[in-house]
Amino acid sequence: MSTDATNDPGRTLATFASTLRFEDIPPPVLRRTEDLFLDWFGSALAGKGARPVETIARFMASMGPADGPSEVLIHRRGSSPLVAAAINAAASHFAEQDDVHNGSVFHPAAVVFPPALAVAQALGLGGRALLCASVVGYEVGIRVGEFLGRSHYKVFHTTGTAGGVAAAAAVGSLLGLTPEQMLHAFGSAGTQAAGLWEFLRDAADSKQLHTAHAAATGLTAAYLARDGFTGAQRIFDGPRGMAAGMSSDADPARLADRLGTRWATAETSFKYHASCRHTHPAADALQALMREHHLAADAVQQVVAQVHQGAIDVLGPVVDPQTVHQAKFSMGTVLGLIATRGSAGLGEFDADYRAPAVQAFRDKVSMVLDAEVDTAYPSRWIGKVQVQTTDGRRFEARVDEPKGDPGNTLSRPELEDKAVRLARYADGASEAEMRGVIGRVWSLAEARNLPPFLG
Repeated sequence: MSTDATNDPGRTLATFASTLRFEDIPPPVLRRTEDLFLDWFGSALAGKGARPVETIARFMASMGPADGPSEVLIHRRGSSPLVAAAINAAASHFAEQDDVHNGSVFHPAAVVFPPALAVAQALGLGGRALLCASVVGYEVGIRVGEFLGRSHYKVFHTTGTAGGVAAAAAVGSLLGLTPEQMLHAFGSAGTQAAGLWEFLRDAADSKQLHTAHAAATGLTAAYLARDGFTGAQRIFDGPRGMAAGMSSDADPARLADRLGTRWATAETSFKYHASCRHTHPAADALQALMREHHLAADAVQQVVAQVHQGAIDVLGPVVDPQTVHQAKFSMGTVLGLIATRGSAGLGEFDADYRAPAVQAFRDKVSMVLDAEVDTAYPSRWIGKVQVQTTDGRRFEARVDEPKGDPGNTLSRPELEDKAVRLARYADGASEAEMRGVIGRVWSLAEARNLPPFLG
């Protein structure tokens, strides 16, 4: 069959995923991948002890071996690659601090690094193989998310759906799949793609299940393909493929968009606030406005967040959050924490998401669709807010690049501090232990093997 990207972009993507080598990846992209890995590592540790995460972990542990080559970070024990990948994926998507790619509205780290690390450790591979496989996972997953489009995200959690294909790509790279095997892995991962947004309405636990499922099914798809198991050849754009069932605006050209020249990995953003990324632009704008005008929370009568449609779709159903996690999808709660506590970090959510002052501010917040913001989305996430004070003054503020975006990124010292905070949040690791992990991450490319990061 043709490998022409116009005729069969899915096959072209599979060939890229199969043939990319460490030496092909520009050094700045590799350094960015190290940054993303450290950011993910801290997020995974922050999931320790969380009820949904530990529930998934207990189930997976009961289904797998009591020991093994692949590291379960939150429990400091080994298991099979499948068990470790699923648990680490669930853990890293709980604190809402894992990375996000704007254009695909996709959280790559939570579904790429867990299976990549688990399989690299099981196979005795080194840092270069892990970094290359991770880039493969990011490049593939981001393009699948972009291909599925905005209509997909309205109903489906892209990290759960595109995530399985991203995981298959990363593991397939480590297994040395041929282009044909990689295409089969994509087919098997794509047919298992799942993840619906309805859980947010009920404060259900599904979000961590989405990442655990994606990591596990992607890993499974790659191993099956290595053993001759076949998958759909046109899983993306076939008449009964992912686009046909999950999107009304899918663009197959996005699957093979500038492969090898456009490095989507480097476009990925870090999350500054401990909340859904859709809240971040408005949070940054309100934070800047209140600081500039020296406003106190009780001086604010009304806040209007001017947002894109995706923010309304995801955040709109969350009217009265009943859990810490659901509160992270409430625009009013996030802005209430910004206004009353100065930030919306892990500690602020745990202590104050139901505080009277935060709830009072939440009720002053509304969202409206803004044409400029919506047109720019998802390539750019602009933040705009309008504030009216109790004494009749009106203020406006905007942020064109939220904190953590590539043009307003976190430096390595900031990433190190964030990782330490995340590790200490649930006693996943001490600061001294994390400083040791940080040193290993910054020298991943020199590591000949990957023993456990934590004792």
